[in-house]
Amino acid sequence: MADVGSSRVLTFDVGGSHVSAAVCHGEKYELGPVAIALYADVETSDAFVDLLCALGAKAATGCEGGMGATLAVPGPFNFEAGISLMKHKLPYLYGVDLRHALSGRLGCEPGEVRFLNDADAYLLGEVGAGVARGFRRAVGLTLGTGIGSAFTVDGRLVTEGPGVPADGEIWNVPYESGIVEDFVSARAVSGNYERRTGKKCTVAELAAVAPSDPDAEAAFEEFGQHLGRVVGVLLADFAADVVVLGGGISRSAHLFLPVTQSQISDETLLLRVSELKDRAPLVGCGVASFNGCNGTVAPAGVASAQGTA
Repeated sequence: MADVGSSRVLTFDVGGSHVSAAVCHGEKYELGPVAIALYADVETSDAFVDLLCALGAKAATGCEGGMGATLAVPGPFNFEAGISLMKHKLPYLYGVDLRHALSGRLGCEPGEVRFLNDADAYLLGEVGAGVARGFRRAVGLTLGTGIGSAFTVDGRLVTEGPGVPADGEIWNVPYESGIVEDFVSARAVSGNYERRTGKKCTVAELAAVAPSDPDAEAAFEEFGQHLGRVVGVLLADFAADVVVLGGGISRSAHLFLPVTQSQISDETLLLRVSELKDRAPLVGCGVASFNGCNGTVAPAGVASAQGTA
């Protein structure tokens, strides 16, 4: 297992349609080659474990000796026990003890396999080696099918305190006529465009036509307004130094970020788009592994907002 002082750990990012893996090395959280595989044809937990082990072996090519593993996974998930509680996605993993299933195949002890919420892993990656490095208080928002969130203070993940929603999750916080995810998500952008035009399009399709389609442009701008209000009002008490935007929608930040910024009155708060992008959760797994299962970042990597960031 990669405890403090260890030199490497095998990291996985379990996404909605694919899984990626890489070996994370040393204190600088450098990744080796990233291996990626789709699992559209996977229908059983055994097949899923087979896929992870094959992918891990590919990512670890050339690395001699054993190592532990840390996986970034979506919720609901019992991270301490290593058991998935998901029913709506990857249903064949529900109730499966992945820690023991993987440890036997990876050649390590069960305690050397750890699990981390994917949004937490994303932010830890940016805190350890990305755009949030050096900031004392950071928020990570992953913008995709839904909205994921994570909060750190002095490099340590927090799930309670002023400005932190229950369990650190903002998606279901009441907002306007519904909840945050109704207004800040891919379906919010696509739904907005469909209401305007009667046409169904993905966010990627809308981003491609936005420069010449006023309705697509307006859908992104309205998304940006809601995102700005969420950050500026609902998260105001957390007093973040930086908010990192990740996930698929962040690739189209140029279409909504100026509007988002205009909704935030705190001129000291920085909004930054993820630097590591798809690699962030893998790096974040390394950060958590090298600094303990609570996800803390080495104190040397933390400074004030006026520091190294």
